[in-house]
Amino acid sequence: MTLLAVFIAVTLGTMLLIATVNAVTFPRLRNTAPEAFPTVSILIPARNEERTIADTINRILSQNYPDFEVILLDDGSTDNTVVKAQSVARGDERFRVVSGEPLPERWLGKPWACEQLGRHARGDVFVFTDADVIWYPHTLSSFIALRERYAADMLTVWPTQITETWSERLCVPLLALTIIGYLPELCVRYIKHPGCAAAVGQLIAFDRSVYQAIGRHESVRQQLVEDIGLGRRTKTCGYRLVEADGAGNIACRMYRGWREVRNGFARTILAGYGGNPWLLVLGWIFHWIVFLVPWFWLTWGFYFNGGTMWPTMPVILASAGVLLRAITAAVTRQRIRDAVLMPISVVLMSIIAARSLWWHARGGAPYKGRTVVHRE
Repeated sequence: MTLLAVFIAVTLGTMLLIATVNAVTFPRLRNTAPEAFPTVSILIPARNEERTIADTINRILSQNYPDFEVILLDDGSTDNTVVKAQSVARGDERFRVVSGEPLPERWLGKPWACEQLGRHARGDVFVFTDADVIWYPHTLSSFIALRERYAADMLTVWPTQITETWSERLCVPLLALTIIGYLPELCVRYIKHPGCAAAVGQLIAFDRSVYQAIGRHESVRQQLVEDIGLGRRTKTCGYRLVEADGAGNIACRMYRGWREVRNGFARTILAGYGGNPWLLVLGWIFHWIVFLVPWFWLTWGFYFNGGTMWPTMPVILASAGVLLRAITAAVTRQRIRDAVLMPISVVLMSIIAARSLWWHARGGAPYKGRTVVHRE
């Protein structure tokens, strides 16, 4: 138990250090105006998004930015996505809908939709965003100002996540844990190695020439986490990747309820481990050791012999895990009090990982009428 305690202590100590530094250095989206106003193409891939698309289009068309277009690609929707989008646009000349072409072989749906959007875009800056992202009137101006400030060739912003149900509150903020607690933001910004890439497809921007130079979405056509793939391509080609926190100036409610949380994360979690199921299993074991073993040890000591370090060491380790979760929640504007439920979050993510492995064994994850399989 001594060696295991040392491993947990060193791991949590390192993660706490990374989270503390990131809390200070992480760029944040601020309500500021840029010095220059390049022409912007806001590009939205959409497949069966009638639940949110009207609000999204209305919010984007209400931007206080002077020169932009909005292109919605209808990726074979079978609901009222297009009707609702056109209805709320009311003939606005800045908005147009493009019908997606059939999905080619050896392509995944989102990369193919974004590839087509890039071909139709006219702007100097391409901004790819999801159909459920919540924009505020100043978001685009702030986004371009942030891009300008950090001289970003690829800029990705993590929207502030809206969580309402308990499953959302317990699982979705773990994205913040991976963003803030695992990889130093300064490495993403300054180290050119593609292993130091991080990105989120909810909001990504490129200069037109950079997007072409890195191979467009065609370069990540078979990657389920195409956002990280684009980040790696950006670094490989010698360009600068910058990630930032939305800081309440752009938001998103990714999932609604346990079913969407479970299936949504299960679809992508394996891709986050390079599509390698054994790495996912090792990650599963790692998180159980770091975040659950201290709680098991603490509980065990009440009924059996907990050893000479009990209860001091398990209390310290359990508290460190909660503190880490609390710091990442504070930085990304999540509920800090939910940090005490970190053990439950780990158990829920284990259920999600198990579903992901089950789908992998059966040939891929179902998503909006398609089966998606990640390939590097």
